[in-house]
Amino acid sequence: MAENKVLRCGWLTEDPLYIKYHDEEWGIPQYNSFALFEMLCLEGQQAGLSWLTILKKRESYRKCFFNFEPHKVSKLTEKDVDQLLKESGIIRHKGKIESIINNAKCYVQMENNNENFSDFIWSFVNKEPIVNHWKHYKDVPSETAMSIALSKSLKRKGFKFVGSKICYAFMQACGLVNDHVITCIRYNTKHSD
Repeated sequence: MAENKVLRCGWLTEDPLYIKYHDEEWGIPQYNSFALFEMLCLEGQQAGLSWLTILKKRESYRKCFFNFEPHKVSKLTEKDVDQLLKESGIIRHKGKIESIINNAKCYVQMENNNENFSDFIWSFVNKEPIVNHWKHYKDVPSETAMSIALSKSLKRKGFKFVGSKICYAFMQACGLVNDHVITCIRYNTKHSD
């Protein structure tokens, strides 16, 4: 007798951490500004690497960067960067580490200008998740006009490691765009269980 296989997006591996992330987080609309900031920073850390690599290091990043609380992160110094470069639990790339601190400063500056980070991010999809209808994960684009616009706007505000492909991965992860394929068990999910 054939086993009933649960259908998920084709990019997923058998790694339990990855499956949990796919099933409980990826593509679910996230509106919390701190959580959005964390994901934007982590997506920037992924550049040139697999998302699973970053996912496995996420708890170490949270410990090293005060759970991505921008006000605390923005106060990190060059001496702190030197210490973080010795931390085996994160990607030891000076530019990527400095980008998190830089981005925290940009976040704080936005807040000082009375700009809400979540409202800013969600304005690129008119505050409503875009639901796509992909039959195969290989049909999903790596960037769109919206991610290009978000990237340009973030760069104008001083953010780093926010290219259009990073921004699209961020939009997918945080549910601004639902790119679960139509056969995936999470395709119709609007929020976490």
